[in-house]
Parts: sequence; C-alpha cells; structure tokens
Amino acid sequence: MSILRKYLIKIFGLLVVLVFSECNFSPLNNRFSGAEGVRDLERIVEEGVLVAVTDINTTNYFIYQGTPMGYQFDLLQAFAFHIGVNLEIIAENDLEKAFDMLDGGRVDVFANNLTITNERARKYGFTIPHSTTKQVLVQRKGEGSGRIENPLQLAKQIVYVQKSSASAHRLKNLSDEIGAEIHVVEMPNYEADELIELVANGEIDFTVCDEDVARVNSFFYGNIDVETPVSFDQNLAWAVSKKSEDLLAALNEWLETFTQTAEYRIIRGKYYNNPYWARRVFTETFRVRTGNISPWDEGFRYASSTIDWDWRLFASLVYQESRFRHDVQSHMGAYGLMQFMPATAEFFGINHIADPQTQIRAGAQYLKWLEKRFEDSVTDPEQRVKFILASYNAGLGHVIDARNLAQKHGKDPNVWDNNVDFFILNKSNPEFYCDTTVRYGMLRGVETYNYVSQIMQRYKHYQNIIPD
Repeated sequence: MSILRKYLIKIFGLLVVLVFSECNFSPLNNRFSGAEGVRDLERIVEEGVLVAVTDINTTNYFIYQGTPMGYQFDLLQAFAFHIGVNLEIIAENDLEKAFDMLDGGRVDVFANNLTITNERARKYGFTIPHSTTKQVLVQRKGEGSGRIENPLQLAKQIVYVQKSSASAHRLKNLSDEIGAEIHVVEMPNYEADELIELVANGEIDFTVCDEDVARVNSFFYGNIDVETPVSFDQNLAWAVSKKSEDLLAALNEWLETFTQTAEYRIIRGKYYNNPYWARRVFTETFRVRTGNISPWDEGFRYASSTIDWDWRLFASLVYQESRFRHDVQSHMGAYGLMQFMPATAEFFGINHIADPQTQIRAGAQYLKWLEKRFEDSVTDPEQRVKFILASYNAGLGHVIDARNLAQKHGKDPNVWDNNVDFFILNKSNPEFYCDTTVRYGMLRGVETYNYVSQIMQRYKHYQNIIPD
C-alpha cells in the first residue's frame, strides 16, 4: 500500500468519526509558522496544514491584481489539495534563511527551483525533479565585440548572482574549470528578476540564472541576451527534512504522476512560455514592489489608520467584496467597492453614485461600528477581526445567533476558530437554525465561513509580498 493511500484512508476514517460526533468538528486547523519540530506526513495531515517556504519573484510567487499566484504557489496548492490539507506559505528570498527554516522545523517543504549539490544532498531530502533547466548568462544586446558567446570569455569578468544560488555555485566551478578567476559577487536579498533588471538598465553587465527565468524576463526586456549557456541541463527539485521520509515519499509519488498531466503543462506554460502573460505580470509586479495592491491603496491606508487596521487586511476585504471594481453591482443590489446593500449605504449616508474614496471611508465606518459590538467580549484582536468579517458578510444577527449556539453547546462564544465558526458553518442545518436561541433563521453559513477564511489567507499573502 502506498504512503499516500495509507494516509488518505486515515483521513477518511477521521471524517467518518467527525460526521457522527456531536459538535466536535474542527473545520480549520491552523498551524502558525513559528511552531517548532520537524513534521512528517502523518502530523501534517492530522494538523491540517502544509507549511512551505518559497521566494517572491515574477514566476514562483507573486500578487497579480490582488490574487496570489505563481509556479511554485500553484504546485504547492495542488499538492496540498491532493493530501487534503490547507496551505500556509512563508516568503523568503534568502536561500540560506529558507534552508534554516527547514532545519528548524518552521516549514515542511522548501519549494523552489533547487539544484541538488553534494553538500545539500547530505543535509536534506530532495524530491524527484519537477522540471529541468540550465544556467545561462544574461547580458545586454548590441554590445558589439564585448558580447560573451562562450563561458571561457567570462574570465576576469564581474558577474552578479543571487547569494548561495545554483548560479553562484556553477560560476565558482566554472572558474576552476577554465583556470581563470571569474569575479562572482553574491547579492543577498536580490532575486534573479531584480538582477536581470539591473542588467537591462545598464547598472551591471552580467548575471547568471535559470534559463526559464531568463527567458521569461526576455519577454519584457527586449534588450537582454539570454542565449549563452554556462551549464548543462540541471534537475530542479524541492527539499524536505531528512526526517520527513513519508512526506518525501508522498511528494515523489504525486510528482511522478502530476508532472505528466495536462494541469501541470498548463501551469508551466502559463508562467514560462506565454510572452503576453509575462508582460502583464511584470507590469503588475513592478507596481507591487512599490507597495501597491490596487488603484485605491491611498484610500485604504487612510481609512485603515482611522480604525487601527492593517491596510493590507482592509484591501483583502475589499478584494473579496468587489475585486477592486468601484462601479460593480451584484444581483442582490449590493454595489461599489465595499458592496453595501442599499439600507446599509443609507445608514452611513452614501448612495450608489458615491465616489470610490467616499465608499472606502463609509466602509471603514461600518467596520468600526461592527468592532464596537465585539470589543468588550472578544479580547483577542485576531479573533475579533474574524467576528467583524463574518458580520460584514452575513449580518450581525447571524453571528450573534452562532455565538449563542456556541455557548449553549459548551463552546467559547468569544473565539471564532473551532468554536463559533462551526455554528456559522452549520446554520443551514435545521438542527441549529430551529433552535430556540436562534432569532435570525437559516444562513448558508459555508459562504460566510469561506469568506472569513479567504480574506485572512489573502491577507497573509499580502503580508508576505507587500511592504507594510
């Protein structure tokens, strides 16, 4: 029996137990990234979350029009779905720090385009390849006789690379192979994308990186040359702790199948082989690098400061409501960035023709009004935010009902996670909405439960990628 099948059977068994237990279902198990101790597959499945580290760039992990995406992100999402858990991502562009996270058990997987060196193989478990590439030189076009056409010509040249990267390792070996020094400058906290940008702008002459990344950048920078290889083809893999043997086996079993599917070909083609998409992503990424998520960020920052919210959390809510479209109207009659229903809008003194900044300010007022309903009883700030979000989506009355149900069934009415969220999730069940403590009737609670969860997950991605 395969490792993965063994744990899927275990998941099924747990689900059967949960279906027949009374109010013991824990709909979302959160594991904070600071937790210590290397985990293997069994514990990951039991705790319900896979924690991965990857880097931020225009192919692996980035924000596009308010949504997290990327090659590594999509693969991680697919694997997490495959084993039936949620995904938590930590962003770290320093490779040494990312490996340290793996050593310390802060993450389960280091998901990146990692080459397998002898030194790394002694310390970590590596998956079978998820793709292959080679290292290429990035230089400007039209440099006349100064163009490098052969790696031998790199002797005595200065080449800037990401610190501790495969490119740095390859150039050091190449320097030994050709018997001449290549001046390798390892840049901490610089991604390949950023070094390529420096080449394109004439600030440095050379960098070396994965061919896939170089070609994607060439779709955007028309003046760079990526045609000079400096290595043979290399396998790219993910890393796990040596102690996570079952996780490694499950990853390998999944990768062997998944990399042969149409879904994988679509993911790879989307991020590496689509010039039109690459140009759109690069344009958006440059905007995000300056700390912007949407055209309305200035309004989000100001409005959030008036209610003591992180503006990125506010932005995540607005994206959930309207995808940042200020003139959208739902089939239920809600309109604008904040998707106010007419009665709510009237209460806060605005109408459907209000300008975006007025909509944002009114949204902040509503959030503050909701917060006052919980500030005395829900003392934990993160839990209080979740009650506010749920109330924004479903209405305060339904959340009060769920809190009353929680208290009646021995749960904590002042804690959202694994307490009140269960009763919101089940408020479409007659067993609950017909209870004498319920005043506001039935609710399709799965929508509210997902609403809160998705906003908080997106907020974490915004924290990863967008400066405070």
